[in-house]
Amino acid sequence: MNPLREVKRLGQSLWLDNLSRVLLREGGLQRLIEDDGLCGVTSNPSIFHQAVSAGTHYRDDLARLKAGDLDAEQRYESLVIPDIQAACDLLRPTYDASRGDDGYVSLEVSPRLAYDEEATVQAALRLRQAVRRDNLLIKVPATPPGVRAFERLIAQGVNINVTLMFSLHHVLQVVQAYIRGLHRWREHGGDPRAIKAVASLFLSRVDTLVDQQLKARGGAEALVLRGRTGVALAKLAYQRYRDLFHGPAFAELAVTGVRPQYLLWGSTGTKNPNYSDVLYVEPLIGPATINTLPDTTLAAFRDHGKAALTLEQDVEQAQAHFLALEKIGIDLHAVGETLQAEGVRLFEVAYQQLLELVS
Repeated sequence: MNPLREVKRLGQSLWLDNLSRVLLREGGLQRLIEDDGLCGVTSNPSIFHQAVSAGTHYRDDLARLKAGDLDAEQRYESLVIPDIQAACDLLRPTYDASRGDDGYVSLEVSPRLAYDEEATVQAALRLRQAVRRDNLLIKVPATPPGVRAFERLIAQGVNINVTLMFSLHHVLQVVQAYIRGLHRWREHGGDPRAIKAVASLFLSRVDTLVDQQLKARGGAEALVLRGRTGVALAKLAYQRYRDLFHGPAFAELAVTGVRPQYLLWGSTGTKNPNYSDVLYVEPLIGPATINTLPDTTLAAFRDHGKAALTLEQDVEQAQAHFLALEKIGIDLHAVGETLQAEGVRLFEVAYQQLLELVS
C-alpha cells in the first residue's frame, strides 16, 4: 500500500509545499492528487521565485507583462494568480468531497506587510477577490500585527492559513484570535460552517537553531538533546489543540458546526543530513492535522515511510525534553521570536528578488 494514502486513511492530510507551471501544465500535480491522495498546496515567495526563475512556462507571459504599464507587484500577482486558480480548480473535487474540510491552496500576502495590521487585512481581501475560488487560503504571518489581522479577517469570513509559527506561544496566540474572530463572525450572522483556518507550525528551523545553541553549550547533557525539539514542539502543540478545541473554550462554537483550526506541520524538509529524511513526518501522524511536504520529502515518504498513528505517542518524553532544554538555559520562547523575525526577513528577501525578476 502507498504509505501516503495510508496517512490519509489515518486522518492526516498531506499537502505539497510547492507550486509551479511545470507541475500544473505537465500533469505532476494531477498525478499527485490521483495517485498519492494529495489534498492541498502551499506556496510562498521563495517557491514562486524558484518557479518563475527556473520555468520556461512563464517566459511569454512575463515578456507581455513587462511590456505593459503595471508595477512589479502587479506583474507578480498577474503571473501567479492564474497558477493559484489552476491549482484550486484541480483540488476542487477534493474540496467538494470533503465538504470544505480539505482541498485548499494557499497564497501569501506580501511579506513586506508582516508588521502592518491594516495593510495585511486589505491585501488579504483584495487577493481573495482577485482569485475568486472557494478553496483559497490567504496566508498571513503570526506576527502580533498579523495575528490581529487574522482575527479581523476571520470575523469577515475569510479563510486563512496563519504562517511563521515557531513556538507554543505562537500557537496559543493564534488559536485565541481564531476563537475571538469566530464569535464576531457569528454575531454578524455569518455561517459558522463556512470558515476554514489552519495554523502552520514550522519545525525543522526550530531544530536548526536549537541544535546550534546546544552545540555551543557542549557537554553530553546538551548534545544528546539535538534533533528532537521540532518533533517535541509539534506533539505538545497538538495536546494544546486537543485541550482548546475539544474543551469548554470551543464548546459553544462546536455545536454550531464551526471547524477547529487544524495544525499544519510546515518546514518539514530535513535540513540536517544526519537525521532521517522523514523525521518530521513519521512521528507526527494524527487525525485533524495537515503536513505540507516539499517534493523530496514527499518522495522519501512514498519510498520508505511508515504510516502509523504516532502523534500522541511519547508526549511525556516531549514534555521532558522541553524541561531539559529549560534546565540548561534554552529559552524556546526566545527561539520562536528569533525564528519568526528571521522567517519574515527571508521571505522579504525572496519577495524582493521576485519583484526584481519581473521588473
